[in-house]
Amino acid sequence: MHICFLSSEYPKAGFPHGGVGTFLQILARNLVKHDIRVSIVGLNYTDEYEETLDEGVHVYRLKPRKVKPITWYLTFQAINSKIKEIHQKHPISIVESTELGLAFIKKIPGIKYLIRMNGGHHFFAESENRPIDPWKGFQEKRSFRKADMVFGVSEYVINHTANYLDFADKKGPVIYNPANLEHFYQADPSKMVPGRIFFAGTVCEKKGVRQLILAFPKIKERFPESELYIAGRDWFFPDGRSYIQYLKDSQIQDAVKDSIKFLGPVANHELPKYMEAAEICAYPSHMEAMPLAWIEVLSMGKAFLGSVLGPGPEVVNDHVTGRVCDPRDVASVESVLLEMLSDKEKNLKMAEAARKDVLERFSIDKLVHKNIDFFRQVVAG
Repeated sequence: MHICFLSSEYPKAGFPHGGVGTFLQILARNLVKHDIRVSIVGLNYTDEYEETLDEGVHVYRLKPRKVKPITWYLTFQAINSKIKEIHQKHPISIVESTELGLAFIKKIPGIKYLIRMNGGHHFFAESENRPIDPWKGFQEKRSFRKADMVFGVSEYVINHTANYLDFADKKGPVIYNPANLEHFYQADPSKMVPGRIFFAGTVCEKKGVRQLILAFPKIKERFPESELYIAGRDWFFPDGRSYIQYLKDSQIQDAVKDSIKFLGPVANHELPKYMEAAEICAYPSHMEAMPLAWIEVLSMGKAFLGSVLGPGPEVVNDHVTGRVCDPRDVASVESVLLEMLSDKEKNLKMAEAARKDVLERFSIDKLVHKNIDFFRQVVAG
């Protein structure tokens, strides 16, 4: 069997990437271990063509072609050409993409085309209360029409997307994203710094970091030793302004500015040491499809604050494996964090239960077999 994933987010040393890229690398490397050929086709992070082999995964990074207004056409032309070339040498069984990825793919007879829903344009536009972009909306609908089967990384992403796109006749299963237990080991409680709260993710509105910052003064007042560490790449407004600078200029009170530290982008394999040092890892996202970053924290057996929105309740059992809050409400973020900082014994019990839960539901050893079984069923028709 040969699986070809369409993605420009596959991790490359020295360049930042998100959760989808991390997930794809974990899955791809483990599929190779089960004698499945895996190819990745997407745009390069740099202005050149590149082929690499990543632990058995064949990665084809295409040279970006930026010619307005036909950049999209040139991109898909290059992707289609590369898929055809790979298929002629090593016949492809399945081509998989995220929501918009199949819009202009030329289907080749004998190949099955899948969409793994990680949260597409309609999904996030609604959750972020912004209008559907006509061009992206058109691409997403076209992509779904081309898919032979559509499946998701959470019940929520499937059910919520179904409110906007019709894929009932090609709906597949839920297959969770796996935890990377190679990097995310069991944390040593003795390395925890009392009062330290850690956030990791793109520093933007939808990740809930602003509400976390606005909740921090009350936390600092009750627990003077508290400090907030924020790791992640910056996001920029349409006019080019930095979101981090916006936070520093207008959202952080002078009384706590010395206790809030922006670490910038942190490589995935370096995150565990920051998580291990934190008393609480707080990721109060406004919306996720299936938050791999949450699973990484929980796999380490750390006290965790997530969100009640989206798939939050699928991942975190409130008061059992962690806590959830309403990330849109500063008072909710504040009160739950204060509860957690006031009950260290409960935090340890939740953290222990969280690691056990991740090993049972999100381990790559189990989920790689779910993926393989699903792929085989699709190929068999």
